[in-house]
Amino acid sequence: MSEEFSTFINIGERTNVTGSAIFKRLILNDDFEAALDVARQQVENGAQIIDINMDEAMLDSKQAMITFLNLIASEPDISKVPIMLDSSKWEVIEAGLKCVQGKAIVNSISLKEGEEQFIQQARLIKQYGAATVVMAFDEKGQADTEDRKVEICTRSYEILTQVVDFPPEDIIFDPNIFAVATGIEEHDRYAVDFIEATRRIRATLPHVHVSGGLSNISFSFRGNNPVREAMHSVFLYHAIRAGMDMGIVNAGQLEVYDEIPLELRDAVEDVILNRHPEATEKLLELAPKYQGGGKVAQKEDLQWRDWPVSKRLEHSLVKGLTDFIIEDTEEARLAAERPLHVIEGPLMDGMNVVGDLFGEGKMFLPQVVKSARVMKKAVAHLQPFIEAEKNGGASSNGKILMATVKGDVHDIGKNIVGVVLQCNNFEVIDLGVMVPCAKILEEAKAQNVDMIGLSGLITPSLDEMVYVASEMERLGFDIPLLIGGATTSKAHTAVKIEQNYSGPVVYVPNASRAVGVCQKLISAETRPAYVAELDAEYAKVREQHGKKRTRTKPVTLEQARANRFDGDWANYIPPEPKKLGVTPVSASIATLRKYIDWTPFFMTWSLAGKYPRILDDEIVGQEAKSLFADANAMLDELEKAQTLQPKGVMGIFPAQACGDDIHVFADQQRIQKLLTTHHLRQQTEKGDRPNYCLSDFVAPQDSNVDDYIGAFAVTAGVEEDELAKAYSDVGDDYNAIMLKAVADRLAEGFAEYLHEQVRTQLWGYAADEALDNDALIAEKYCGIRPAPGYAACPEHTEKQQIWDLLDAEKHTGMQLTDSYAMWPGASVSGWYFSHPKSQYFAVAKIQQDQLQDYARRKGWSVEEATKWLMPNLSD
Repeated sequence: MSEEFSTFINIGERTNVTGSAIFKRLILNDDFEAALDVARQQVENGAQIIDINMDEAMLDSKQAMITFLNLIASEPDISKVPIMLDSSKWEVIEAGLKCVQGKAIVNSISLKEGEEQFIQQARLIKQYGAATVVMAFDEKGQADTEDRKVEICTRSYEILTQVVDFPPEDIIFDPNIFAVATGIEEHDRYAVDFIEATRRIRATLPHVHVSGGLSNISFSFRGNNPVREAMHSVFLYHAIRAGMDMGIVNAGQLEVYDEIPLELRDAVEDVILNRHPEATEKLLELAPKYQGGGKVAQKEDLQWRDWPVSKRLEHSLVKGLTDFIIEDTEEARLAAERPLHVIEGPLMDGMNVVGDLFGEGKMFLPQVVKSARVMKKAVAHLQPFIEAEKNGGASSNGKILMATVKGDVHDIGKNIVGVVLQCNNFEVIDLGVMVPCAKILEEAKAQNVDMIGLSGLITPSLDEMVYVASEMERLGFDIPLLIGGATTSKAHTAVKIEQNYSGPVVYVPNASRAVGVCQKLISAETRPAYVAELDAEYAKVREQHGKKRTRTKPVTLEQARANRFDGDWANYIPPEPKKLGVTPVSASIATLRKYIDWTPFFMTWSLAGKYPRILDDEIVGQEAKSLFADANAMLDELEKAQTLQPKGVMGIFPAQACGDDIHVFADQQRIQKLLTTHHLRQQTEKGDRPNYCLSDFVAPQDSNVDDYIGAFAVTAGVEEDELAKAYSDVGDDYNAIMLKAVADRLAEGFAEYLHEQVRTQLWGYAADEALDNDALIAEKYCGIRPAPGYAACPEHTEKQQIWDLLDAEKHTGMQLTDSYAMWPGASVSGWYFSHPKSQYFAVAKIQQDQLQDYARRKGWSVEEATKWLMPNLSD
């Protein structure tokens, strides 16, 4: 990498409500914790500055900016990079400047409103110690030509340095990147004008920086990612050399300059540099050849088959190609002194390239998993020859034992992390799911592993991880302990787990972080400093946790119940079900795939974006399309072979509320009680909103109103694990993970489909409903189906009530573990409520009086209630 490129600063802009639909939705829903993950992902993917914008009509932009920045301040892995405050409202920017720790960047100021306002804002920015982006924009408008860009930037520089005494090194000029190849002759010089203006600005205005938004340059070729990637790469190639030293760029949307097909590169360069009048027409003629991510020239080009075998192996690994891998591996074996040298040499060299590209954000997770599949095929071919020599296996970076803890069955994330680590030459011992502590630690000693990695999805797994850490301390372990999974967090790791073990404990949020963490821990040179850094970081997290205060005040249980939701039982008549009792159900894959919500599928593979827009995303669109095609091919295969058998069971029963409990009956007279379900109530100050509890949505026993409750349990099929294992056994981790990801979507689709059947037929209270899949995903129907273990009913043992009520294991084969996780993993269960004003909510934190009351209602000790409700207990 040249010095010019190595010093280029990349600005991430996904934390921008005007540019990211996902981030906008999270902020509008007040889900700032999830929004933090967007910022974290930007940093993990290589952003060296994050641009934050809260300009949205439905937002209190100022308050949203303050809230988000304060949360970022307590996240060391985000706050380590500078913050760019982006807003068209000066009050929002100033509020942000008051929150940011360290040096901020303001985006942006300009001479658009004249010198007086420009000077006033610049003085305030200087007072706050921030840098600023200065747009090439004055009273006459945006600068479009080279001379206008230089003129405005020079005038701005002179005012800032001579009038405001603004540090020149804190000035970042944005001379405006505009689209080229638009068909309008006046636009042909836009790229050249930016490049040449940049050269002059850097030469004549000492110490300043130059930035810009790269995606604008290729706007004319929306939908043709290969051409856009080539335009971005060529433009940067010249702009960086001219002095552009920062910008909004994503490495994932860049083609390597030297790897752009020559005919495409020449055509793009003609456009970018405006080398002749027919440049746009020639690129337009060529573009269809590369349409839709096809990169036709590269697909048809097998010239790489003439390369040396080591480069062919690297190419197959990077591209995920299996067509020639056995042939090339055999050629390498015949040329090597020993078969082991093929693994330690060209194969590991190729996987190191894959690891580097993934770490730099230039490869995406699905591509890495495909690379691992290629590697495993090569190693499987070599294994008999290695065994024949009786000389053992190749050396590795380290040995890591991984397991999903006792009581938990979810392993998609763990499996992905395992594959990524193997791609980086770590030996991974995967003990699978529901692994007791004793087995984890016995195997760790027997295998002499360098690290242990624990994974879990459900909240009881958090306690199990604490127990494993305590046992590691008791038994004298000193190896690092890695923590990961959906319910885990840095705060829980620092506050609950790390305190129980004197060895290193590291929270690993996702697969992209795992390799860097393990490399630092395995090296004797980097480990001490990294562990010291972790200790300081976790100490800060514990300090922040100790200071944390809820944004709303707690209320007593008595006050919360007095503010319960009013179901208007004097005037509301609940609908009588068409069918009472238990009903087994089944559905074909052909039916269920119509109900799939695909957005979480892409999130499983670490591709961020809402379906279907993600398929045309500038950055991940090409990989998303490939992944989507593979998923549907697997669905086609499962549908045809019928190897995965979705099964379910549901039931509707007479019911009545009794305080925060719900009594469920076998008969309409409500005499023969089957069981009682127990629920929790929101216990914070709500203003003019109710303190919800699920029992509020069922008519109370003293209302003389006949009401009902439903329950369901569905699975994509108990065959899930066996089918995935069949792929794993032949080294195909990509399809093993794909099968589980698809099964997970089928289970959720089954829950959606069955709820629709309940509303329109089995209960029948919405017989005329006519909603498409988008409306179903948006929950625009009447009624809710909350699941035990989630926000509205967070206590996991209540799943047993559903199992008992429906005889779920008999009808579906689904099981509950000791920790009340559902097996197989692709399973969903929950309750049905029909009240038209029933809604989803989060119980969140409860107080000691409700803990004690819940223990009494369940017949538990307070200690047992504490165990199951620990995540919901107020500090």
